[in-house]
Amino acid sequence: MTGGGCGPSSDGAAVAVTDDQIQAMTPAERRALIERLARPVTELIPSVSSLERIRHVRLGLMIGGSAGLVPWIVILAVTLPKTYVAHHWALTWVGFDIVLAMLMATTAILGWQRRQLIVLTGFATGVLLICDAWFDVMTAAPDDVWLSVLTAVLVELPLAGVLIFGAVRLVRLMADRMWSLQPGMSVWSLRIPV
Repeated sequence: MTGGGCGPSSDGAAVAVTDDQIQAMTPAERRALIERLARPVTELIPSVSSLERIRHVRLGLMIGGSAGLVPWIVILAVTLPKTYVAHHWALTWVGFDIVLAMLMATTAILGWQRRQLIVLTGFATGVLLICDAWFDVMTAAPDDVWLSVLTAVLVELPLAGVLIFGAVRLVRLMADRMWSLQPGMSVWSLRIPV
């Protein structure tokens, strides 16, 4: 059979759908067909009540963490000295760069293998590059600031943009492929299907 699929109809008879029939469908008809053929979410995840409980705990942690950081930021802004002798300075930067290199290598391998997990590693690598640029510029000695700014502007931030926007584009592509996005809908509006 060329691209068709078979399955029982409501009366038990086999029904074949050809590629030509699928191509003739409207986007809404394809979306409805995909939804009917999709594996039920209940087979893939825990119960809805369990998911809601997990969701509430995670939302509580993020809301509580965000709210808790506000006074902490104010305290730090008021109490931190302008200069500070950092302990384990070399280990801190070397460790950070090792993690960054490992994420970059993992992203490259996943990209080469065309694996969907690249969305996670690409986004995380982009965020770490932004952090690297920030801390390079903020901790640079007065004579080295220009080099840190140049590196941030010409290397770290553009690469971070490529990785983060690339990850978002891949999410959009996967959502479009599954007909989860409506025409013109932003990927930021895409909901979890549970």
